[in-house]
Formats: sequence, C-alpha cells, structure tokens
Amino acid sequence: MKTWNVGFIGLGIMGRSMSKNIHKGGFPVTVWNRTAHKMDEAARWGAETAASPKELAETCNLIITMVGDTPDVEEVALGEHGFLHAAKPGTVWADMSTISPDATVRLARTAAEKGVRMLDAPVSGGDVGARNGTLSIMVGGEADVLEEVRPVLETMGTIVHCGPAGAGQTVKACNQILCGLNLLGMVEAMALAKKSGVDLEKMLEVTTRGAGGSWALSNLGPRIVRGDLAPGFSVKFQQKDLRIVLGEAERLQLPLLGTATVHQLLRSVQAHGGDEDGTHALVRVMEQLGRVSITPRNEE
Repeated sequence: MKTWNVGFIGLGIMGRSMSKNIHKGGFPVTVWNRTAHKMDEAARWGAETAASPKELAETCNLIITMVGDTPDVEEVALGEHGFLHAAKPGTVWADMSTISPDATVRLARTAAEKGVRMLDAPVSGGDVGARNGTLSIMVGGEADVLEEVRPVLETMGTIVHCGPAGAGQTVKACNQILCGLNLLGMVEAMALAKKSGVDLEKMLEVTTRGAGGSWALSNLGPRIVRGDLAPGFSVKFQQKDLRIVLGEAERLQLPLLGTATVHQLLRSVQAHGGDEDGTHALVRVMEQLGRVSITPRNEE
C-alpha cells in the first residue's frame, strides 16, 4: 500500500477534527491555516506545520483542502503561495470544501495540467461527525484515484463515489437542500408545539423516533431546547452553500421554492446579527414571525 504524507489545509470547526482523525489513523500530517495560531493545537497532537500551502506541497503527496468558499480554494491552490506551484506529479488533491460543481470541474482540469489528480470530496455531518470520524463523504473524480486514498479518507467517515469530477459537489448541493428544508420543518414543528403548550422535550422524544425524524431534529432540536445556538455549522456557510444550490438551479432552469424560502429566512437571521450562529438559529425567525418563545433566552 502506498505511503501517504498528508497535507491538510483549513483548520476550522470541522477541519481541526478531521486532520486529527487522519493522524490518529496512522498517517503523518502537515497542516497549514490562514490564521496561524490555529496550527498550535495541531502541533500539540503531533502535526507538522507549514509556512504556506506551497511549502506544504513540497513534502506531501496527498493534499486535503477544507476551506470556506470557491475563492478560498482558488487562493490556496493557485495563489502566489498556492500548493499547485510546488505539488509533484502524481500528487492527489482531495477538496473537501463545499464549492460549486462548475468551479470544481475547472479546478480539476487545471490540476491535471500540472500532473495532480483531483477528487471533490465534500462532507456532511457537522462538528459532531468531524469529531467522531462519522462524516458522510461524497466523492467525485476517478474511481481508481479514490481507491488509492480511501484508507486516508476512511479515517474521517463513510465514502460514496458519486461519479466524475463535480459529482461530489452536486450531491452535496442536494444534501444542503435537505438540510435547509429539515431545519425549516423542525422549527415550525417546535413553534406549533410550544404555542400549543406541549412540552418540547416530550415532542422531540416522540418525533425523533417517527417518520418525521431527521438528523436535524435529533441533534439540533435538543440544542434549541437548551438555548444553545453555537455553530456546528454556521449560518454564514449554510447561506454560501444555498447560494451554490440556487446558482445551479438557475443554470438548470429548475424551480427550488423551498430552498429559496429557507435562504431568505436565514437572511433574516443574518440581518439580526446571527451570521456566526449555528444554522438552527433559524428558530429566531420563527419566534419573531409567530410571536412565540421557543428557546430559554426568550423566556428570561
């Protein structure tokens, strides 16, 4: 089996746990993060640190990117200090960020011109999945390349090969539609229960086991009951993902009414200062629209 020296770029809420799980899986890891002090924690658990993405590529034959948006991916790959300037032919690049499928196809072509084989491998599962190594990893790109790096990716979660370059990002867009609509269904159900005088914990106990259950209901519903709106995945990044979804829908002339509604409701969360809150802060909009107090903060 090939020996992989893994370079991991992006130590945010999810990336810091994902990189640590790769290390726990027995693979050497070198990290780089735009905010340099976030590399200190990684150094404590055994990672090497790099001064730039380009420096990272000089010693790594598998480069994983987990950054915010398409421009961020382009910068760490192609910018002045981008890793594609130093990556050796045969290097594999797995982009685990969530960006547009079109951009992914374009970046895969650019990487191939430099002898670098790219997979798009966005993930779902939030901070909990990242910590526990139980992310859902949806992969686009060549199947034989995926098989080469599968042992590394499996340290972070479960893998499904979705098709050629860009297919992973398309499936992630589908996932974000479902996440958004599940969020909306959850806060509407909680509003009805609360305004009707039903205990929210009892409602969650029943509905999480029924046909209406979802990951959001099981994992985010209890956080709402506690008044904990800390981000496992932030409103800011969910909105970025929904913009990608709606952009693809426009290109395909596909009406996505529910997704557009969630996007606008989350815009209201942002307008009230909730950009960095978890996506379940959507409950705040429901409280305002329905004149109902759902979270403990509103009952003080």
